[in-house]
Amino acid sequence: MASSNFVDYVKIFARSGHGGAGSAHFRREKFVAFGGPDGGDGGKGGSIVLQGDRQYWTLIHLKYQRHQFAEDGQNGSGARSSGRDARDIVIPVPLGTVARRVVELEDGTTTTEPVGEVTSDGERLVLLRGGRGGLGNWHFRSATNQTPRYAQPGEEGEEGAFILELKVLADVGLVGFPNAGKSTLLSVVSAAKPKIANYAFTTLEPNLGIVEVRDGRSFVMADIPGIIEGAHEGRGLGTRFLRHIERNSVLLFMIPADSDDIRRDYDILLGELTQYNPELLDKERLLAVTKCDMLDEGLIREMRAHLPEGVPAVFISSVSGLNIRKLKDMLWEALQR
Repeated sequence: MASSNFVDYVKIFARSGHGGAGSAHFRREKFVAFGGPDGGDGGKGGSIVLQGDRQYWTLIHLKYQRHQFAEDGQNGSGARSSGRDARDIVIPVPLGTVARRVVELEDGTTTTEPVGEVTSDGERLVLLRGGRGGLGNWHFRSATNQTPRYAQPGEEGEEGAFILELKVLADVGLVGFPNAGKSTLLSVVSAAKPKIANYAFTTLEPNLGIVEVRDGRSFVMADIPGIIEGAHEGRGLGTRFLRHIERNSVLLFMIPADSDDIRRDYDILLGELTQYNPELLDKERLLAVTKCDMLDEGLIREMRAHLPEGVPAVFISSVSGLNIRKLKDMLWEALQR
């Protein structure tokens, strides 16, 4: 995912189609006196529908197609001919897309109401339903009203503004400060090719990779841009990308071995997650101390005494491969729990 091609938040305006009007037609044929009503029904208006598509990873295709208008249903006609139903507008979206409707309040401000989310391939979520077609006058004939000269009008469509938000679906989410080695780890354990450089905020959008464990088992890992102290107040890149770890089953905290205080850094990261969404504390957590290729066993034993309590920890090096297999096994076991 290049930064110019990754869009995880769009606002769209949509309108479903009106239903076609029913016909108030009467049968008119030679040698057929008083043919009676034969007006057909109107067609259904087109709906606006989101559909999950595993081939999409971003909402960029909607960035320049923010207006989605469905067609109206066709009017009914004589000989009990029904009007054609309008085609639905089906919008493909990546898995993990959440839809919220923009609602204007009485004081002029706006809020949003949840509509639903798309989490599986082929799953459909209707944003706006097309209007029903009206009934033709054939439906209203009776013994006491043999010549109804009226028919139903088509039902009006709906319109509204919606916010579509992508929350990347992954099993493991990487959490850490900028330059903690998250992108390097992802490039080592998967086929993903994230941007790697020796400066802060190298990663500007989430990256996904499929990590193979063994015996054909695998899981999906997500690398999100680094967060810093005060991110919940908008510092750095803020918390914009933290929504992408809300769906992760396991959070892997990554702190480099050259940190002045690993426990303090862990507490800062955990605090930022708590400020963003306290429910993230319920997730399984692991700690990886990165960039350990220059440490000996004695120093590692000494550092273990200063690690956060109650969190499984492993010392790794993505460059030398130190404990990478052990880390993958620990993550797999945590996923099974």
